[in-house]
Amino acid sequence: MRFDLNCDLGEGEPGARTEALMRVITSANVACGGHAGDVAGMERCVELAKKNKVRLGAHPGAVDAAGFGRGDLRITAAELELWLLQQVGALAQIAHVHRVRLHHIKLHGALYHATERDKRLAGAYIEIVRRRWPNAVIYAWAGGTVAKLAKSMVWGEAFLDRNYLGNGKLVPRSGTHALLQSGREVRERLEQLARGTVVSVAGNVIRVHPRTICVHGDTPRAVAFARLARALSSQAGFGTRSA
Repeated sequence: MRFDLNCDLGEGEPGARTEALMRVITSANVACGGHAGDVAGMERCVELAKKNKVRLGAHPGAVDAAGFGRGDLRITAAELELWLLQQVGALAQIAHVHRVRLHHIKLHGALYHATERDKRLAGAYIEIVRRRWPNAVIYAWAGGTVAKLAKSMVWGEAFLDRNYLGNGKLVPRSGTHALLQSGREVRERLEQLARGTVVSVAGNVIRVHPRTICVHGDTPRAVAFARLARALSSQAGFGTRSA
């Protein structure tokens, strides 16, 4: 099994962190003006992705900078399409100027979870992407609603730096065990994923078959975790960068 290593970037993190992560990841999910991100940040991320041969993706979120796009969300299909046109469209235009292909779209935070909860919204999301960006891959929850509805265009995602509940969902960020804390834990997670599993905080073994694995750019030890993942790539089976 070969995995891609993706990271959410352009969300206001220090420039040195962006550069360090771009040197080790294989896909970048770039914030494009909803929950975070601005034109200068998008330009910089596109340039770094091109320089490091990293797959470029859009990371649209709820228009909610104060809540970082992670609050409770109710949205219609029409509103979702407008947000995607504004945000993905902006990044795609910048990428075109730099002659970089938009490889994928990965929703952020509340938008990501809204499409997993609501089958109709998930279907609308898939149709919007098919119609507006027909060559783009969708990064979505491995085995989740979006992945089941659009298998051929989805790269299923699991998480390198987040803990799972026994029901297969992520431990809420408000929880004390939301994030993995050590290199040992990350090494164990990689070994689990290579076997097609993750182990929850309660000890449940959860079957998961991702194609891409996420490390969040705002995780305190994101750079160290990403470097560890690359160092263990021969055992974990991580994929190569884009051409």
